[in-house]
Amino acid sequence: MLILFFETEPSTSSSTPATILSISPSSSSSSTSSSTTTSSSTSTTISTTLTSTSTTTPTTSTTTACNLFFDQTTYSAGAKPWSVSVADVNNDNKPDIIVTNYDTNSINVLLNTGSGTFNAQITYLVGIQPASVAVVDVNNDNKPDIIVANSGSKNVSVLLNTGSGIFNTQTTYSVGTNPLSVTVVDVNSDNKPDIIVANYKSNTVSVLLNAGSGTFNAQTNYSISPGPLSVAVVDVNSDNKPDIIVANYDSSSVSVLLNTGSGTFSAQTTYSVTSGPYSVVVADVNNDNNPDIIVANFDSNNVGVLLNAGSGTFNAQTTYSAGASPVSVTVVDVNSDSNPDIIVTNFLSDNIGVLLNTGAGTFNAQITYSVGTNPISIAVVDVNSDNQPDITFANSACNLFFDQTTYSAGAKPWSVSVGDVNNDNKPDIIVTNYDTNSINVLLNTGSGTFNAQITYLVGTQPGSVAVVDVNNDNKPDIIVANSGSNNVGVLLNTGSSIFNTQTTYSVGTNPLSVTVVDVNNDNQPDIIVANYKSNTVSVLLNTGSGTFNAQTNYSISSGPLSVAVVDVNSDSKPDIIVANYDSSSVSVLLNTGSGTFNAQITYSVTSGPYSVAVVDVNNDNQPDIIVANFDSNNVGVLLNAGSGTFNAQTTYSAGASPVSVTVVDVNSDSNPDIIVTNFLSDNVDVLLNTGTGTFNAQITYSVGTNPISIAVVDVNSDNKPDITFSNSGSDSVGVLLHC
Repeated sequence: MLILFFETEPSTSSSTPATILSISPSSSSSSTSSSTTTSSSTSTTISTTLTSTSTTTPTTSTTTACNLFFDQTTYSAGAKPWSVSVADVNNDNKPDIIVTNYDTNSINVLLNTGSGTFNAQITYLVGIQPASVAVVDVNNDNKPDIIVANSGSKNVSVLLNTGSGIFNTQTTYSVGTNPLSVTVVDVNSDNKPDIIVANYKSNTVSVLLNAGSGTFNAQTNYSISPGPLSVAVVDVNSDNKPDIIVANYDSSSVSVLLNTGSGTFSAQTTYSVTSGPYSVVVADVNNDNNPDIIVANFDSNNVGVLLNAGSGTFNAQTTYSAGASPVSVTVVDVNSDSNPDIIVTNFLSDNIGVLLNTGAGTFNAQITYSVGTNPISIAVVDVNSDNQPDITFANSACNLFFDQTTYSAGAKPWSVSVGDVNNDNKPDIIVTNYDTNSINVLLNTGSGTFNAQITYLVGTQPGSVAVVDVNNDNKPDIIVANSGSNNVGVLLNTGSSIFNTQTTYSVGTNPLSVTVVDVNNDNQPDIIVANYKSNTVSVLLNTGSGTFNAQTNYSISSGPLSVAVVDVNSDSKPDIIVANYDSSSVSVLLNTGSGTFNAQITYSVTSGPYSVAVVDVNNDNQPDIIVANFDSNNVGVLLNAGSGTFNAQTTYSAGASPVSVTVVDVNSDSNPDIIVTNFLSDNVDVLLNTGTGTFNAQITYSVGTNPISIAVVDVNSDNKPDITFSNSGSDSVGVLLHC
């Protein structure tokens, strides 16, 4: 799963102040740390770690205070610092830090003051979502220039250095879709550095030849395996022509494109690696004068080393364990034994791993250094002039979603839905209040904030709400299941988010879930309700103008608690799927046409299914069933076996008492992810899809007390899905904005 780059559109969400981290070496192997971190668990940072001058290889049993590197020192950066480079940009012989800020469409330059400390940031605007930076003199004036890959605007920026570390406004050049990695190397032997970019979503590498004076020709593109995420350019076949090496995240491979001369390249040769290669570097690690490939495999939690077999071919990878989700790798001799070592940032374990080279191109187990939250990019350069390499890296503190923002609701808010009810193109929140027999409408003010609630009275103990235009006037209406009065209420929208008093329709006993879908193909949405205590599903066909026929009931297993309506057998007729709490089963009622349904087919799940969603999670064009099992503390996935039948469930751990589940792609990898509220652990879990309909362990976000219902919709117009939920125990609605 790709969890770092969320998408290619501009972000409008804000972030907490960011920082830059540095780690540096000690002057003695027995000295204590000279600096402490200033970062918090919610800040974004760049850090530097300074290395020890001891040349003795450290072991895990060392008793000295410094194990190669001191603790990090942090420096403020912009929102979500992503890629970092270190170079002397003002010609004072002190390496400076350059970092991209993904969420603020900018870069920062932090000038080195000496002794490895840095001035406050200088900010330059670049393109949308800058994801990668290189610092190279591209116009032969002996002043390093900045080149940035802008992942959201399909271009690269070139900022020419005017002297003293000051840079001109960017000049941009078009490249492929979602450029996520850039490097600058002379590939056509004209002594002018050229730009090479990996374009993640267009599966290409772009080469922009330098036209002189720091200007560049239009891109030439080369096809690459799916998901090129990182690019390096090094001569791997000893012909004095730099070749292109690419890590392909989606296809779990590395591509090698040999330079044919004059800056053109042969078709790729691919080498398999383990799952999710995220970063690649090319260096000779076994001292045979043939550069080898080293790759950080994000989804496999390891680093792969492919030794050069000669003539630009490579042996199968050897893997070494890293931390959780290694994201950036570099190779530098950090212990002065003339053998290049591997340094890797581990995104989800919040540390850096150093794997010392044994001397034959094999590596010891990693030594880890705790750093800030979600370290991403890394550079290893001597920043304090002690002839020891120091580690500089960027931390992104936001892991998909920011902390919740809460809004007051009524007593025991139960079910939440999100829809634009006043036609201003901003999704609004609608929530039922179980104890006050009412619903609240919270209008979106823009940027994902909401006005105070507007309250409407409904039936007794409203337990579920849907927002759908039921009378074809292009105004979304509200439909509520009133669990205590055994009916559904329909509140027609009169315009400008004002709703009529409810009209009620009788259903079964204790209706706890409602959905609104056209089940008889007359282009009029119908009401479907799960009746918990009467063990039935009610179908109320729309007669037109937002009125409904009397219910037709279908028998269901004991305790129907949640209903979804989706075509599961590819006959263009929506079918009914129900989670049955008391009988620990899921029912499927196939649509026979004209809005009538066959008797149920049941599938066993684990104890206490409370909520059901139906979405294709394994990309086979067949909707699968996902169920939150309240009493089992897990989520079950039943893959569609074809013709509306389903395989036995596969379960994934969730928090305490998962109560509501939805399935939405939250990390922009085109694979739907699972989002679930955990009633007794007061949190929301996100289980990211690995791409084959299996899911990673949950990422957890703390929310209010006893969260129940959940909806995932972009509420702040940044093209990223946000999470909205009801906190029934704290009488509020919570919103987790996507970062």
